[in-house]
Amino acid sequence: MNTVRQNKFLVALFVLCMLAPSHLQAAELIKPNPCLPKTTPWDLKELSKAPKFEWVDQISPVKSLTYQGLDYRGEPTKVFAYYGFPQSAKRDPANPPHFPGIVLIHGGGGTAFREWVELWVSKGYAAIAMDLAGSQPVEGKNPHDRKNRTRLTEGGPNQSHVEKFDAIKSDKSEHWCYHAPANVILAHSLIRSFPEVDQDRTAVTGISWGGYLTCIVAGLDNRFDAAVPVYGCGFLDNHSVFEKSITKLPSEDAKRWMQLYDPGQYLPAVQMPIFFVNGTNDFAYWLSAYQKSYEAVPESTPRNIRIQVNMPHGHPPGWAPQEIADFINEKLNNSAPLPLIQNPIIKGKRVFAELAQPVQDKKVLQQYVLRKIKKAVLQYTTDEGPNHERKWYSIPLQVEGMKISGDAPPEKTKIWFINVTDETGATTSSPLMMNH
Repeated sequence: MNTVRQNKFLVALFVLCMLAPSHLQAAELIKPNPCLPKTTPWDLKELSKAPKFEWVDQISPVKSLTYQGLDYRGEPTKVFAYYGFPQSAKRDPANPPHFPGIVLIHGGGGTAFREWVELWVSKGYAAIAMDLAGSQPVEGKNPHDRKNRTRLTEGGPNQSHVEKFDAIKSDKSEHWCYHAPANVILAHSLIRSFPEVDQDRTAVTGISWGGYLTCIVAGLDNRFDAAVPVYGCGFLDNHSVFEKSITKLPSEDAKRWMQLYDPGQYLPAVQMPIFFVNGTNDFAYWLSAYQKSYEAVPESTPRNIRIQVNMPHGHPPGWAPQEIADFINEKLNNSAPLPLIQNPIIKGKRVFAELAQPVQDKKVLQQYVLRKIKKAVLQYTTDEGPNHERKWYSIPLQVEGMKISGDAPPEKTKIWFINVTDETGATTSSPLMMNH
């Protein structure tokens, strides 16, 4: 090889190395967490490493790829995912832009959603959405229709009832609830390895079963900087649509499932800010279990909550709330914080609560343009029946500065909480108050 050709080769090789994912760099390991149960079944050190992957489509604005998952029935597996990042920025191979990253976890009956990745790319994020059922969506067809999926030859367990619950009788390698959190963490390790992603600014959000997984992963993978579970929560053997699926198992199997795979085991280990999003009448994740999940997170961990009356259950409704991006932008991009309601209490025939200061340091507080509150409402139900059948009522409240007050709900009220809506239309809630 002559000198000119050799120099061209070396330059090309340098550029390729700069453009390629930095898999050869040392991975930042998930830090040991003493709050995790000793029964935690995952090898977090191994999951901290970026998995091997192959591009399926590297040309389209939203790319597609497969990455290596855990072994299933003694054979290696592949996981399909969409990946995208903002393309408008000028590309300098020697100094690529660093976007915040987000991992998107679908729910039951879902798959990797290209439109979900596109949504977050439009918000300035690098986003990855994987299929956790051993399949991939058929290009050009409606991904919300379960018929439009292709089973991968090397796919892992499906997300049927058998793989989620009955498989607990078998080795953990048979469990969907073992593979799914691992594949989410591997997706996080993968996206962190891409040169355009800022490793110090990553978040995770999931819908329904994806919210369930978000609660688990938030406890396991402390490299995330924010987490937003939508619908999904823990304590599923008590007041959830999955209660019978767990309790009808033989007692030892039910105990093992709860010990290994209920988010209630992992929420006490959550160290990053977490934002719980749900509806009052969700058929799958009841408010009583939801409140237990919120309370299981350490008080030292920043928490917020959003409860919408009669919020629909589904993927598009689950990724639609503006507050999800507001919360993540607050934690990753230092944008204006969402309102945080604390200390709701009834005194006599009046109800009181407070809006928390986002920070205590007055100098730091000055950098925020605080959101003005447009309205406050007390939401309550007097019903004790199934979660999805309860009727909810509202009472307008007054906001003066950081104080909220107004008429208390009726004495027969079973559950109540306060919602505030700010000038941007964003709504947040107080913790749920249960009257037994």
